[in-house]
Formats: sequence, structure tokens, C-alpha cells
Amino acid sequence: MRAAVLNEFGTLLALEEVPRPQPGPDEVLIQVEACGVCHSDLHIIEGDLAGFRARTKKKLIPGHEVVGRVVQRGDAVTHLSIGERVGVAWLHASCGSCEQCREGNENLCRKGVVTGLMVDGGYAAFMCAKASHALPVPDGISSEEAAPLFCAGVTVYRALKNAGAGAGLRIAVFGVGGLGHLAVQIAQAFGAQVIAFDVSQEKLELALQLGATTAVNVTDAEAIKKVIVAGGVHIAVVTSAAKAAFDTALKCLRPTGTLAVVGLPAEPLSFPALALVGGEVRVMGSAVGTRDDLRAVLALAASGKLRCRTESQPLDQVNEVLERMRRGNIYGRVVLRYDN
Repeated sequence: MRAAVLNEFGTLLALEEVPRPQPGPDEVLIQVEACGVCHSDLHIIEGDLAGFRARTKKKLIPGHEVVGRVVQRGDAVTHLSIGERVGVAWLHASCGSCEQCREGNENLCRKGVVTGLMVDGGYAAFMCAKASHALPVPDGISSEEAAPLFCAGVTVYRALKNAGAGAGLRIAVFGVGGLGHLAVQIAQAFGAQVIAFDVSQEKLELALQLGATTAVNVTDAEAIKKVIVAGGVHIAVVTSAAKAAFDTALKCLRPTGTLAVVGLPAEPLSFPALALVGGEVRVMGSAVGTRDDLRAVLALAASGKLRCRTESQPLDQVNEVLERMRRGNIYGRVVLRYDN
């Protein structure tokens, strides 16, 4: 089968013919229809985050936003049917017995296995997945639109949910890119008033089209001041990887507000203690999501409340897509397609 393989950190992915994998007893073999290209894939390929680098499988096939059809089942699999369309996320497997899993936080499982990092992912014509973690995709959502929901969508959903998003709250979304444009829609689905922040006028216009009530260019100091003077926001979700976005987000919080960290800047974040103490604000992280979170995201999409802006590219163009990502020239999400 055709696959894009990481042979060495910081190099181009090699397009190779590799053996088709065989599913284990508790696995399914999936014929991939679409696989989203995530910024985490780029971190893995570059090897620029120590936490990823140490766990990266040798001769890795990346990709963790996968949708395809079940074409083979392991002997122990009974709940998925041949031909059924399923999605595979970052969390390849969780133990179900550690403290985090028992508390409902399987995304933080201490023994968790990561798709496209520790095991091969979806930059290939076929891949294996744990049947327990392959979720059915509702009818009415195309495979191309569904694929990014398995990381980008669930990541911002969980961040908003855990930050306490709800009706009547003012929620700021910093960065209206692949994650941010989904965060705008999900925050609106929670009933919030959404304020979008970005440097790109095109992205700000997109945010307004998606339901944001206000769009603020972060280079406009007066516009930012108006948000602060109006009372600030209850929640600021930062999907940008720019450190400056986090600094601005903190200033825009109302007292007792929450800053949700989603983007991964290259440099460490730092916040003045007085700013945290003086406003009793909370800074929280959010790591992808659980299967229950994913089911909620898929339900939003199936109901028409969430649409992912995508463009598709053939697998052979994966290195060009990654280069566009390095330059910041991707709007929405790019999804790799397969001519199986």
C-alpha cells in the first residue's frame, strides 16, 4: 500500500510502498478515505518537542484525524461491521483502569497510546485501529469534513466545556485557523457571545460568517481596549501558537475569567502573578478529548451546528501541505484524500 513515512526527524516524508497491516484480535483494518493534517503532525515530523520525540515510533506513518471504512475485523471484534464508516483520533488506546481513566479523563491515561506517534496513523491507504476507540461517523457528514473533528474539533470542544462555556457568556477565540474556526462555532452552540481575535482580516471575516458577534484585529489596540472596558470576557480560548496571543488574552479576561491553553508556542508561557491573583483568573490546559467528547462533537456536526472548512489534497502532496503549514498559509484544515 502507499504511505507517507517519517524516516528521520526534520526531513521530508518518504512516499513508499509498504505492507498492508493486519489487525490484531481487538483491532479493525480501516481503508482510509480522509486524514486531516494537524499541526501536531508537524511537531512530530520536525521532532521539535521533546515529549513527542522520545515516543515517536521508528519509520512512523503519521496522521491522527482519520475517517475510513472497516474492511477487516479481528476475531474479538463484534460491534463494528464490515463497510461501516469510522473515525480514529489521537487516542489510539487507553487502559481503562488507571486513576485518570476511572475519573473519566481517558485522554490523560498514563498508559495511553497515541495514533500517528506511537503507532502508525492515517497517512496511508490502510491502517489498524483498536475497535474500542474507532467511533462510527454519522451519516450526513462527509469523510473530508469529519476527519478534522477527531482532533481539531474535539480539542476545542473539550477546552470550552472544561472552561465552563455556557449561554450568555462572553467567549474570546484567539486565532481563527484550523482549530479557531471550529471553536467559534462550538462556543456559539453553547449559547455564548463570541469575540474573534486574529491578525488576518480574511480570517476575521470568516469568523463573522460563522457566527461571531465581534471580530477584533489584534494589532488594533483601541479595539482590544474596548473589549476590556466593556467588562472583558468570561473565557479566552487561545488556539494560536503565538506567545503574544496569550498575553493579550490574559488582559481581556474579566475578573474570575478563564484562559484556556490550546495552542503550543515554541517558547514558555509566563504570566505576572499579580495579574492572576488580582483578578482571581484561572489558566487551564486542555488535551484533545475523550470518546464521549468526540461523540458530542460528531452530534453537533450531524445536527448542522458545526462545519469544518476543509480543502483536500492527494497523499502525494503531503510534503507540500506541510510546507504550507510551516509558512502559515493554511486556512481551515487540509485533508489528505486517497484514491483507493
